[in-house]
Amino acid sequence: MKILVTGGAGFIASNLILFLLSGRKDVSILNLDKLTYASDLSYLKPVENDPRYRFVQADLVNRETVREIVRDFCPDGVMHLAAESHVDNSITGPEPFVMSNVVGTFNILEECRQLWLEDPNGYADKRFLHVSTDEVYGSLGKEGSFTEKTPYAPNSPYSATKAGSDFLVRSYYKTFKMNVVTTNCSNNFGPHQHDEKLIPTVIRKALAHEPIPVYGKGENVRDWLYVTDHCNAILSVFEKGRSGETYIVGGHNEWKNIDLVRQMCDILNDLAGEGPGGDYKNLISFVTDRAGHDLRYAIDPSKIQNEIGWVPQMKFEEQLRETIAWYVQRYGK
Repeated sequence: MKILVTGGAGFIASNLILFLLSGRKDVSILNLDKLTYASDLSYLKPVENDPRYRFVQADLVNRETVREIVRDFCPDGVMHLAAESHVDNSITGPEPFVMSNVVGTFNILEECRQLWLEDPNGYADKRFLHVSTDEVYGSLGKEGSFTEKTPYAPNSPYSATKAGSDFLVRSYYKTFKMNVVTTNCSNNFGPHQHDEKLIPTVIRKALAHEPIPVYGKGENVRDWLYVTDHCNAILSVFEKGRSGETYIVGGHNEWKNIDLVRQMCDILNDLAGEGPGGDYKNLISFVTDRAGHDLRYAIDPSKIQNEIGWVPQMKFEEQLRETIAWYVQRYGK
């Protein structure tokens, strides 16, 4: 099977490529990535000479380039992860998010649709999997969880553009009967995540003995999912998900930001020596809250568990500790 992975030099997709190549012999992967500031091919060095793997640098916004790549590779399936994803950046400059997340999604969808229509079997043995976020559903109160039936209510330019891409993918199923599936996942963590994200930021700031920024009072709640569990969910939905359906992916693992930061400081005290004043928690600094900051995300993954049999395998505390240890080594502490 030939699979085109978009955004393959990013955090989740690079882990996905390693996951696919380590677990399956019958797969050939083309990694299409624009190589933005958030991309890093170094994590894929273990497979760069693997005959089942190839990389091409390209921007999904360039329709003609996308067409050439799709028709040259002729994928049996697409795992579409390419996106601008940092919420703060979408507030200061939303245009790249509209272009990459909406226009880019349209281009790869449409070029695959046109190619696959030329196949005698049509879409029958092809599949387009779109990876999205739980942020499209907006904010929860203190109770309840997102499900696949939760109305969309995006509150940032980032989540609005991801919602737009979700609707495009849905429309290609409803209008063209294209074989598509969508996943909406909770916050991922693990090795190789870009420095701007919360967990790497906490570690980087702590080890440099700089203030650890926490928005507002740290009361915002997120559901955390280890990236390898997410990769397993993506593959499970790609292989077993019903066409046209959406599957929410989460780990029943909610943490207030401030509680997560304090837990990380305790682990850092153990792994990297006690911080300033004997505790890295002394570096915690509350900063002005982000505009449109959603209070709480929580996931009800009943559908993917009941229909596909996916459940998270990793234990959060163990994977958080291993993740912190990876960054401690990376930052040279």
